[in-house]
Amino acid sequence: MGVSIGESSGDPKQGPTGERRLIVLGSTGSIGRQTLDVVAHLNALHARGQWPTHTRVVGLAAGRNAGLLAQQAEAFGVTHTALADEAAAPMSGDGARKILRGPSSALELVRAVPCDMVVAAMVGSAGLPATLAAVELGRDVALANKETLVAAGALVVPAAQRSGSRLLPVDSEHSALWQCLRSLCLDARAGTLGAPPFEAPASVSRAVITASGGPFRAWSKDRIAAATPDEALRHPTWNMGDKISVDSASMMNKALEIIEAHWLFGLDPDRISALVHPQSIVHAIVELADGSCIAQLGAPDMRTPIQYALTFPHRPPGCSRKLDLAALRGLEFEPIDLDRFPAIDLAYDAIRAGGTAGAILNAANEAAVEVFLAARRGNPSIRFGRISELVSEALATIQIRPMATLADCLDADAESRQWVRRHAV
Repeated sequence: MGVSIGESSGDPKQGPTGERRLIVLGSTGSIGRQTLDVVAHLNALHARGQWPTHTRVVGLAAGRNAGLLAQQAEAFGVTHTALADEAAAPMSGDGARKILRGPSSALELVRAVPCDMVVAAMVGSAGLPATLAAVELGRDVALANKETLVAAGALVVPAAQRSGSRLLPVDSEHSALWQCLRSLCLDARAGTLGAPPFEAPASVSRAVITASGGPFRAWSKDRIAAATPDEALRHPTWNMGDKISVDSASMMNKALEIIEAHWLFGLDPDRISALVHPQSIVHAIVELADGSCIAQLGAPDMRTPIQYALTFPHRPPGCSRKLDLAALRGLEFEPIDLDRFPAIDLAYDAIRAGGTAGAILNAANEAAVEVFLAARRGNPSIRFGRISELVSEALATIQIRPMATLADCLDADAESRQWVRRHAV
């Protein structure tokens, strides 16, 4: 049941003069914590007269980390919070804070609290209903949750086009593609591209996203298949949560990003590809019809794309570490070995199949990763190589249906998870 917290006045994209209101979904995760770092930095710039806008955090949502959520709410003066885990310990506070609880609490928060932007950083498909609601309300969405578009791009993108919501990518690769594409002047009438969703111009032959290669870049196929959870979680470049780290090890993370790029930039499968780039300096490359290439480079620091999404179309001084070009000794690129990392091909299969295929793929992967990581708790689990196998088998077995409503997506999600749990042997 919804909770009435406040009334919105006027255009939901316009907060009070000089102020921007922000809700952060997944505030206790890696991206959520770094988002709040960026907010603190921008507000420090504002206090010094170096940035005209004050960012006011009006809502925070988390899964189960009630202690950190309470600390964040206290630090940023947030009066409205949401906690998905009803069994989590009570949150501390002065009694003035409104705390929503339960699986739908993030959705209730988005619907009830007026804001200008929602940062969608909840891991997995759990954040889909709240993110879709933000889009339908016309809120700008800083999108860090790639699963939203993988599972329900057919719903989210048309909803954004109807409401005027802007999908501002936070993933380093998609932020990089966005910046490269915006550098293309279309014509005198259209000017430059704005914020997604939009269709990349015909002059773009190929959009290339990069992958670090993960911890198993140089491993044999047999060794990868037998990898342990601790080995899969040792990412060489990025400090991420468990699920995303496992996805990076299997390259499923890159498969999800290929599907996300399809939805954000209107790219057909044959115009999207991925390359291994161990240095994680070049985040994306746009190859043009005349043979030119435009690339975006930056130090591997997620606060850079977060700040770009929060301040678009402006570029105030950043809080990320700067890229030392003089210190670079080489930039390596290599194709992804599809025999060792079969997840990549599954992305193209899902795009071409359409309908609920993305929801099936995403849910199967989430369920398989969950079973794989169960070994860390001493529970029955699967070998690492079984993750991609289960996703492939789910896509081949479960009927792919048209997607017209959120219920279609959630039904496919539930069916896929149940299928994986029955066959995870």
